[in-house]
Amino acid sequence: MDLDLAQLRALGATVTTGTLDAAARALHVTPSAISQRIKALETATGRVLLVRSRPVQPTESGQALLRLARQIDLLTADATRELDSAAHGPVALPIAVNADSLATWVLPALAPLAGDLVLDLHRADQAHTSALLRTGTVMAAVTGDADPVPGCSSTRLGSMRYRPMAAPAFARRWLADGGTAESLARAPVVVFDRSDDLQHAHLRARGVDPTRPPMHFVPSSADFLTAVRLGMGWGMVPDLQDTDGDLTVLDPDGAVDVVLHWQQWRLRSPSLDRVADAVLAAARRVLETGRS
Repeated sequence: MDLDLAQLRALGATVTTGTLDAAARALHVTPSAISQRIKALETATGRVLLVRSRPVQPTESGQALLRLARQIDLLTADATRELDSAAHGPVALPIAVNADSLATWVLPALAPLAGDLVLDLHRADQAHTSALLRTGTVMAAVTGDADPVPGCSSTRLGSMRYRPMAAPAFARRWLADGGTAESLARAPVVVFDRSDDLQHAHLRARGVDPTRPPMHFVPSSADFLTAVRLGMGWGMVPDLQDTDGDLTVLDPDGAVDVVLHWQQWRLRSPSLDRVADAVLAAARRVLETGRS
């Protein structure tokens, strides 16, 4: 199959920007040219590559070609910088990171690279970041999935330890009995979002139906911690965030270790390798490495 680079670039730009018009502006061509290139690519492959929604979405076949398009873009950018660093701007790298890692250790690891690389960070739960790799949305991810996505490598980073915590006043009011099943069924809970199962798992392990307690949804890592500190409810807080030590640990036996992995495309890219080296070095410093 003879794939045209301009057509692949049109596909990548359309998915990245969400519309044909935005892709045309990004590539400095007309929307008609973008449409013609994508139609030609669909003809060449014999597959429908895009769902013409707003924003457009790649089909399963489109995802495969999207990964290829972005790999070519990355290798081209690396090669151009190697030939003449002044002739090309910073290389753009889309990366998926779970919210708690983003709020604690990942940004300090990546900050020294910000002058040479443009980082397009996608926040997603650690159980879902690998899905962004499969679709070609990102080139690398901090993920809870150990099994490598096809075309990717997987390296264990370590684990983040979470404990059930609450503000001292909240613990005295709602869980003075030490957190029995009866009191846990009444005590309000702070939950990150509807894909966050940490609090639910803690409740189930103590014989509590997770649908019984009132739940506050706070979809921001920093604001989640603030909500717990303000006494809105108890929550599973990572040790890395409890830097002030002002929260009460509700159950010494309730700690959970969430194991994280670094997955990235199997692609020899100096830019991607620099990001991987920075993330792995930071993980060795700050994450628990001896637990499985």
